[in-house]
Amino acid sequence: MFDGYDSCSEDTSSSSSSDESEEEVAPLPSSLPIIKNNGQVYTYPDGKSGMATCEMCGMVGVRDAFYSKTKRFCSVSCSRSYSSNSKKASILARLQGKPPTKKAKVLQKQPLVAKLAAYAQYQATLQNQAKTKAAVPVEGFNWGNYINSNSFTAAPVTCFKHAPMGTCWGDIAEGVRVEVPNTDCSLPTKVFWIAGIVKLAGYNALLRYEGFENDSSLDFWCNICGSDIHPVGWCATSGKPLVPPRTIQHKYTNWKAFLVKRLTGAKTLPPDFSQKVSESMQYPFKTCMRVEVVDKTHLCRTRVAVVESVIGGRLRLVYEESEDKTDDFWCHMYSPLIHHIGWSRSIGHRFKRSDITKKQDGHFDAPPHLFMKVKEVDAAGEWFKEGMKLEAIDPLNLSAICVATVRKVLADGYLMIGIDGSEAADGSDWFCYHATSPSIFPVGFCEINMIELTPPRGYAKLPFKWFDYLRETDSIAAPVKLFNKEVPNHGFHVGMKLEAVDLMEPRLVCVATVTRIIHRLLRIHFDGWEDEYDQWVDCESPDLYPVGWCQLTGYQLQPPAPQSSRDSQSSSSKQKKKAKSQQYKGQKKMTSLQLKEELLDGEEYSFLQGTSDQESNGSASYYIKQEP
Repeated sequence: MFDGYDSCSEDTSSSSSSDESEEEVAPLPSSLPIIKNNGQVYTYPDGKSGMATCEMCGMVGVRDAFYSKTKRFCSVSCSRSYSSNSKKASILARLQGKPPTKKAKVLQKQPLVAKLAAYAQYQATLQNQAKTKAAVPVEGFNWGNYINSNSFTAAPVTCFKHAPMGTCWGDIAEGVRVEVPNTDCSLPTKVFWIAGIVKLAGYNALLRYEGFENDSSLDFWCNICGSDIHPVGWCATSGKPLVPPRTIQHKYTNWKAFLVKRLTGAKTLPPDFSQKVSESMQYPFKTCMRVEVVDKTHLCRTRVAVVESVIGGRLRLVYEESEDKTDDFWCHMYSPLIHHIGWSRSIGHRFKRSDITKKQDGHFDAPPHLFMKVKEVDAAGEWFKEGMKLEAIDPLNLSAICVATVRKVLADGYLMIGIDGSEAADGSDWFCYHATSPSIFPVGFCEINMIELTPPRGYAKLPFKWFDYLRETDSIAAPVKLFNKEVPNHGFHVGMKLEAVDLMEPRLVCVATVTRIIHRLLRIHFDGWEDEYDQWVDCESPDLYPVGWCQLTGYQLQPPAPQSSRDSQSSSSKQKKKAKSQQYKGQKKMTSLQLKEELLDGEEYSFLQGTSDQESNGSASYYIKQEP
């Protein structure tokens, strides 16, 4: 781990072989790198061990990075300048505290340029990576404070396979050591120190500087995927000094021995961690690509849209006929709502032809292989038929699971579903679900899992009974075996925090909580908002993200609504009641910049919270009633 970490002078490196530093540490089995002690030590600027001051320009740096065997100069230019009698006056002036001459100022710049030249390309790479990691601050909201003050837990990154690092997060957990900037320091240059992860919340980690033991006074939160977080050993290979925080500088006289003892056998980030982060944030969709996407004003059809921007894998799509580019739709690149050009025709789905007869300059069709593939199904035998009944999440009111009907069977396993009692006469609000979609369920699913089923609008025979309804409508239930019963080991638990898209206003990503788990189905509550805004979402939905995703990708996070906003939206929803709009937007939550605007009203549905929260990561007993 420390090969090449020659950061101390030869006459002092042997001091690390004390009894304290040679204490054996049991090896820890892990996929993360294990820090090993091979006799090399850390540096700190005490003027004796590991650090040096250039006798020509006064620059302080890592001793082994200095020029010549004596390590007196930071560069060749300083060494040559020092040997010239014409420069000695400048040196004397500097040592005496006198202002240097104009020529002396030039000499001071030369070694800095020499030092930075070899490091320029590396810094440029970091800066390019940082552009994709720019934080978007939200005034008045901080995930770290929010989690600390309420003792919340966050869903781990491994729950989100579609998110950056979701499939290669590894064993990053509490106790892992990293090198981070030391903010408790009075030195004019940027220096670093070792810190350990005290708590993880998604991408965010609560860190504590090494040496503080149980003192949490300087603990701080940061995004572990940020450009300033490095594996242990990075400072040595990059020529960066490790400086103990000023608060604890007096605690130890031999910091080298302390670090060797504390870090030998500890875990750190993989050496290529930042590279993996960068690679996982490369997205195949590019601006100007053309796709087919659901028409938000008529759910039964698709339209051509063009990728306007890509942020963290989320696409801002502008409908092709929108001249001012304001008619847009947000979704993730893995969303089931987008498809390649020609998809609608291939399966028999309705499609709105564009008035634009030819592609605009620079626009091109997105390759079909970029889109999420659905599972192949066998429709040759027993299959869905028109008129069959089922239960489905209402796409216009995602807090409700409703009585629904198969209205049309398309090719490749796709179905057009209508919500009983609220369908438009022309079928313009039918919605396309694939047969394997986790958003459709067999008759009786809600009753078995103690979820309130929303009956057809106007149905008077309450409480709703499926047996009676099937007889009254002379219809049959879709066979249970046709539905997707696979339940992955998703890792979510009730109470976990995350960042979630408000699918009724899909440009918004909000602070949210998992409040119920029914096998693979999650009920997502948006913090600070009424329960009527909750949404049922699949555990593998690409619209769910770890805590810190917005900061990592540069997306705007919507904080929990303040009390005044909750009061206004609550009274508004009680006083006004309108029919559901056919637009793919329902009740809208106000953004942090719209708290004074009136909410758009959707129809109110009474949704009674079930009495049992079932957490299951297995496929067993999917349709068997479980005891609370």
